[in-house]
Amino acid sequence: MKQCIIFGGTGYIGRSVAMRLQATQRFQRIWLVDLHPPAVPMPDGISFIRHDAREPISAKSLGIEGAVDWILNFAAVHREPGHHASEYFRTNIPSTRHIASYADSIGCQNIFFTSSIAVYGPTSQATDENSPLEPTTPYGVSKLCCELILEAWKADAKSKRLVVVRPGVIYGHGDPGNIGRLIQAIKRGRFAFPGRRDIRKSYGYIEGLIDSIEFMLDRPDPHLIYNYVEKETLPLSEVAKTIAELVNVSEPKFSIPIGFLASTASAIQLMTAGKSPIHPVRVRKAATQTWIVPQRLIDLEFHFRYDFRSSLEHWREIAPQEFSKSR
Repeated sequence: MKQCIIFGGTGYIGRSVAMRLQATQRFQRIWLVDLHPPAVPMPDGISFIRHDAREPISAKSLGIEGAVDWILNFAAVHREPGHHASEYFRTNIPSTRHIASYADSIGCQNIFFTSSIAVYGPTSQATDENSPLEPTTPYGVSKLCCELILEAWKADAKSKRLVVVRPGVIYGHGDPGNIGRLIQAIKRGRFAFPGRRDIRKSYGYIEGLIDSIEFMLDRPDPHLIYNYVEKETLPLSEVAKTIAELVNVSEPKFSIPIGFLASTASAIQLMTAGKSPIHPVRVRKAATQTWIVPQRLIDLEFHFRYDFRSSLEHWREIAPQEFSKSR
């Protein structure tokens, strides 16, 4: 019986990956290891185990019997802002060490790790997998440390396989994240460009990301590192125009200086005692260019099923209630 373990498996990406892997019958048993149970019911073949990966992991503590073919690691503190700088290091690095040690203890030779485009730092120019790694945030530094830990794990034996994905901002059905909020803001006429309209933003559709994961699991390469965003990185003006056309509203035209927006967000934080999602760091991130190129996938002739427009059309088709409801 083929089995895989997904650490951080009840988060948005981990849960979505598990559902696809179960649907395609790639594994007969999928174990989700996380602090909290899944937010939605899981089908047969997917089981939940409560464990904190910041603590050592043993075969006894998880109680999984039989060989494990793959370990997928999505366990991380990742949201920015929202955590003290030390939390990224106290969570991401120990959990990666513990998962690597656990893999060795049960004889699992294959690890898939989710890193981040944050390891590149600012991406004002086209940035692919050969670009310098210059993280500037605690999250990005912690993810780079995790990559190095796993490279050391891989170097220990030629039989081991390590796949590392560096995704951009992932969006899609079941996630009320950046793109979901942007859709609702444009639909209600409450969106203004944060400064420049021509900054590029790299996003990745959840279904495309999972396509890439399955593609990489099938490859024989002992060590692969790749970016995942949709193939074309669009200017923010084109992103907004595409959304406006799909929800049948006027295209946004108005821009507000980023300094004013950040100051307003700071005032809102004070007035709401830090409870508002409108945060100056988040506002500045919205105005920061992310220009990522998924060059490794292009070179390997991976089939990108979606561009930005077709991904939104697919999302609306499978979950129309999410696309239309107010958030």
